[in-house]
Amino acid sequence: MPFPIEQKLVIGVASSALFDLSESHQVYLEHGAEAYRDYQERHLDTILGKGVAFPFIRRFLNINRWLPQQAPVEVVLFSRNSPETGLRVMRSIAHHGLDISRAAFMNGKPPYPYLPAFNASLFLSANEDDVKNAIAVDYPAGLVLPSKIADEDGDLELRVAFDFDGVLADDESETVFKRNNDLDEFHAHETLHVARPHSVGPLAALFRQLAVLQRLEDDAARADPAYRRIVRIAIITARNAPSHERVVTTLKSWGVSPDETFFLGGMDKSRVLGVFKPHIFFDDQMSHLRAAPGGTIPMVHVPFGIANRRPVQAPGESESEAEGKGVAGA
Repeated sequence: MPFPIEQKLVIGVASSALFDLSESHQVYLEHGAEAYRDYQERHLDTILGKGVAFPFIRRFLNINRWLPQQAPVEVVLFSRNSPETGLRVMRSIAHHGLDISRAAFMNGKPPYPYLPAFNASLFLSANEDDVKNAIAVDYPAGLVLPSKIADEDGDLELRVAFDFDGVLADDESETVFKRNNDLDEFHAHETLHVARPHSVGPLAALFRQLAVLQRLEDDAARADPAYRRIVRIAIITARNAPSHERVVTTLKSWGVSPDETFFLGGMDKSRVLGVFKPHIFFDDQMSHLRAAPGGTIPMVHVPFGIANRRPVQAPGESESEAEGKGVAGA
């Protein structure tokens, strides 16, 4: 029987996101492809350390253990390696007990063109070019940023946090704000269009599919009161009243409801992230991702929309100051 991958929530992950490849990558940078191949062959049985996306992927795969009848999720490895140099990655996957059996080895080429073939709702990679090129052709992708790895074995819950504008929704409202950097204009636009849902952003499909998993968990909890829920979803946005209403309108039109929603009105998002402690957080603005509390929260940059077009620097203004302009719809 063919494997029904079109019925699964699929995440594609690059080996650079799943494992710590810094040492072997340095060999490649300093000595080239041939030395890299030799290095990987010599270290074939040296297990790779956990990468930034590892805690998220491990918990995501555990969903199939808790919902074995449906087995609703799948993870596919996407690698620029050849099958030979990728053997170390596959052995590391087996060592860590990750249920990943499907892979695409590209022999140096970018893997993102094959995301639709695997029905992937997300592609995680530490390769910035691959992520930007995937987003450019409307494929859902995120760049994992360096952070400390905190993976508590006893913590079975999967906590996923999303920014709203430019991640779940499109960048329409952010574009309105950045036109004049006028918060009042932004709120007036959102109030005028409060009854019109936003168009989808790059990770809207992932968000809706996670909501389907939550409904499966609802069914499991009704059948077994002892069932322990796994998936917990939050939206953490710099919006506040009155622009919050259009967010609610949009989520209702999608038939989804996150477990927790925060309208921060420009507050530092790390204040909430430090309490929620997501295993992954998606935001389209680097200025928010740099404020991770203690550097232990896996941050993923979604390079989509107007927030990621190079800002115009005013005379005497630093590049970071120019980038940080505007928090209205973030």
